[in-house]
Amino acid sequence: MRAHELQETALRYFLEVARSGSLTLASERLHVAASALSRQIAGLEQALGTPLFERHSRGMVLNAAGEILAGHARQTLLDAERAIEDIRALQGLRSGRVRLAATEAFANDFLPRAIIGFRREHTGILFELNAASHAAVSEAVRNGEADIGLTFSRAPEPGIQVEYQQPSPVLVLMPPGHPLAAAESVTLQQMQACPLALPWAQTTLRALIDLACSRRRVLLEPVLTTNNMVTLHNFVLHGGGLAVSGEVSVRHFVAAGLMAARPLADPGLEQREIEVQTLAGRTLPAAVRSFVEHLTRQLSGVEI
Repeated sequence: MRAHELQETALRYFLEVARSGSLTLASERLHVAASALSRQIAGLEQALGTPLFERHSRGMVLNAAGEILAGHARQTLLDAERAIEDIRALQGLRSGRVRLAATEAFANDFLPRAIIGFRREHTGILFELNAASHAAVSEAVRNGEADIGLTFSRAPEPGIQVEYQQPSPVLVLMPPGHPLAAAESVTLQQMQACPLALPWAQTTLRALIDLACSRRRVLLEPVLTTNNMVTLHNFVLHGGGLAVSGEVSVRHFVAAGLMAARPLADPGLEQREIEVQTLAGRTLPAAVRSFVEHLTRQLSGVEI
């Protein structure tokens, strides 16, 4: 098979089926008949002389050959997008698109503020923001569905370039007049006596707290558990008691005097980093590179 036979349309259809895991779902997302998708994939398989998917009753999964082609396809489409964006950048970042994937802690407040600040100088840049779990953020970057990922990390991710990293210590949130607000730091044992809201166990933040509690033999019994960071913040803002968070997601509340935040002093709670992620080996379009630099300045501008 010659390289020119790998046409963009076939690659786009192939990638969507790979992402969706089925012709039916890919058809709905692309607004293209499933029969057309099937023909394009069959054409690729015939030209390459090998199947690209393992076909099951529940869907389609890439095989080894499919994984190789998927990596090529993602890079090809990303390179095409970069060429278009770089040509537009010759006009001085007057147009372009930045696709973001971020955990909720960043998507709720920090990123909207960062985007607004960036667009004061670059009004032609458009943004897409997908709020997702940590694992889904890195996967979106790897799959080429997001240009930039912003998340918390405790270990290196394969296929990911870390553009910027900084520690994200756990903070205890409380109303400004709370007795613990007078302390320089708070311990898990001190938190036992207070009404407490915690995130669900699936989050990296809760995992760190549970591990620290196990080491210190402290039992925390939250009155509220939730998968929504805004709920945790509002629990504190409305006087419900204590909650926990990273610094970035509550920065504006603390600056406005609406809540107090104190470091959680117990050891083992510093093992989490904020990461700005991009796809390893990718040359970023000018608008994306510029926004990465903007994010880095925004994150590093405040001591935490």
